[in-house]
Parts: sequence; C-alpha cells; structure tokens
Amino acid sequence: MMSGRVGRSGRKAVVTLTGVLLFWLGVSLAVVYAGPPTDSMKGTIDEVLRIIRDKELKQPAKADERRAQLEKVVADRFDYQEMSRRALGAPWNTLSDQEKQEFVGLFRTLLTNSYAEKVETYSGEGVQYLNERTEKEYAEVRTKILSGKTEIPLDYRLVNRGVEWRVYDVVVDGVSLVSNYRGQFTKIIRGSSYQDLVEQLRKKSEKLKAP
Repeated sequence: MMSGRVGRSGRKAVVTLTGVLLFWLGVSLAVVYAGPPTDSMKGTIDEVLRIIRDKELKQPAKADERRAQLEKVVADRFDYQEMSRRALGAPWNTLSDQEKQEFVGLFRTLLTNSYAEKVETYSGEGVQYLNERTEKEYAEVRTKILSGKTEIPLDYRLVNRGVEWRVYDVVVDGVSLVSNYRGQFTKIIRGSSYQDLVEQLRKKSEKLKAP
C-alpha cells in the first residue's frame, strides 16, 4: 500500500506543507518589502484569517462549509498543476491530458486533506516577511516564522499567470516541498511503474476522503 511507501517516506513533506499553510495564519505580520507577489500572499492570509475568525462558520453545522472555503482560498493561490508537473518530473510530458488531470487531482487531495483539520484549529504564530526577488515571470517571497525562540526560514516560489501570482513550490529551512515529492515519485516509478504510483495515490486519496 502507499502508506508503506509514499505514505511513510512522504510524511515529512506532508507535515512540511501543513506547517507552511498553518504559518500563513500568523497574527503578527511584519512586511519589510511589499511588491506584487508579497501583496498577493498577504491577500490570501487576510482571507484565511477572516474565515477562521468567522463566528458563524465556527458552528458545528458549518464545519463542511468552513473547510470548503479554506481549501478554496488556498487553492486560489496554489498552482496545483504546476506543482504536480514539477513533482512528477519528466514522466509528466508522456501523459495524456486526461492522465495529467487525474494526477493533479490525486496530488491535490494528498496535500489538502493532510492539513485541513490542523488549519481549522490553528491558534496563530508570528510571521515576518523579509523580502522578495523577481526575475521575469518568477518570484520568491522570503519569510521567517517566529515561534517562541525558534525562527524558521520559509520561502514561497511563485509564477506570474498574467493577472495573478501563484505558488508552485515552498522551501522550508532549505528543503523544497516539490523536490521532496519528486524524489519519492521518481523512486517508485523507477522501481515499478507510473501506473503503480497512480494506484498508490488513488488508495491514499480514498483513505483520506473516508469518513
């Protein structure tokens, strides 16, 4: 089963994404340099905080609606197709449009269902925006997470999609989320096949979606 392969080996990457999204909910935001990419990130943070603080959405009967809204806000900033393409690597170019669509859906489920509950119960951390770098259509927004005496470097890599900046990778303390998954996926494909990887992702997705 996938839980014995991508599941265990991918736990660090999933936890990393969890931390990334939770850190977005920081109540203390210090923006040293605010260009369009940073402004885009802050806009997402503000919207997530609005949902988290909405008293009506905190009612038990609104749990599903609250989660759906949170996932939509994050999805509006994350470019799951670009993340999937980079995480899969060269095999992506051999897939049909239908296969690509399926892989993106499975990868998205792997990510979103892993952080949903923790996002909803997050109490807040300090986040400092350090600076941003841009080169043509790409940008990197550097931040630092402040938690007690601990400081964690956290960088967002974004691509300009014409009218908005979308996240395609996150680097936590020097570790790339996309590269982490690409290493796992490549190992499975080389040891077995792409079809085996998809089957593992399907099983993991079904398990995550189960009540």
